[in-house]
Amino acid sequence: MERHECLIIGSGPAGYTAAIYAARADLQPVMYTGMEPGGQLTTTTDVENFPGYPDGVTGPAMMEELKQQAERFGTEVRFGLVTKAELSDKEGGWHKITVDENTEIEARTVIISTGATAKYLGLEAEQKYAGHGVSACAVCDGFFFKGKDVVIVGGGDTAAEEATYLAKLCGKVTMLVRREELRASKAMQNRVFATENIEVLWNTEAVDLEGEGAVETVVVKNNQTNETSRIAAQGFFLAIGHKPNTDLFTGQLEMDDTGYLITASDSTATRLPGVFASGDAQDKVYRQAVTAAGTGCMAALEAERYLAALD
Repeated sequence: MERHECLIIGSGPAGYTAAIYAARADLQPVMYTGMEPGGQLTTTTDVENFPGYPDGVTGPAMMEELKQQAERFGTEVRFGLVTKAELSDKEGGWHKITVDENTEIEARTVIISTGATAKYLGLEAEQKYAGHGVSACAVCDGFFFKGKDVVIVGGGDTAAEEATYLAKLCGKVTMLVRREELRASKAMQNRVFATENIEVLWNTEAVDLEGEGAVETVVVKNNQTNETSRIAAQGFFLAIGHKPNTDLFTGQLEMDDTGYLITASDSTATRLPGVFASGDAQDKVYRQAVTAAGTGCMAALEAERYLAALD
């Protein structure tokens, strides 16, 4: 059976950064990209808040550069989906990983960087206008809608926080809340209601998006009266949560009630020796490319120290 000292599952900023550090430490890492090489950033048109790109960069271009940098130091990047994981609970034990349901590999250390997937409404138009007005990250993309009118979907703390963030940049922010109240904390609700350019529409759901090449109009429906109407907006933001891509590790690693992997304090170490988690698979607070890259660095350094201690 093929054996490696370091195996990286996932290929976003966390995975590629872990690969760069692990390769420079001569761990000869092998990475499996998953079905979306580069992760969520490959669906982002422009990235302007990652250090080192004064003129900005597209998400796909940035991920390709990270991949090239990882390969330059000796990372073996493979296209494939990890479909099964049998993680050892023994110090120095080998973790068995199955790729594409038929290839088995063993690794002494495993760095999990499988990321998370933003939840969408399931509208066909969300795919049509992806990168052209539709976004699931206000902090990432709000700048591109400076002075424009936008719509945000959601009623929890994340939606309230992102609505107030967008309100500082945009002309008007319309919140679509499918119930008669916000689920957000009282403090966040007060902040929303105190912001003049935020309008909250209760019992309202988005049913379609319209526009020539980019979002221009959001079609909404009142779920009490079934009346439809249109809102002029150039941005459509989703703030209805993320789902971490961690089902693979259910029953083996500690998770919170939403599936985010739990790691030791100030560490990327999971409860199993030699298994580390980085990026959006374990970070439900920041979910930024730069913080994901930071935890990828941490995971690689901890994997190196773990292997050195075994020797």
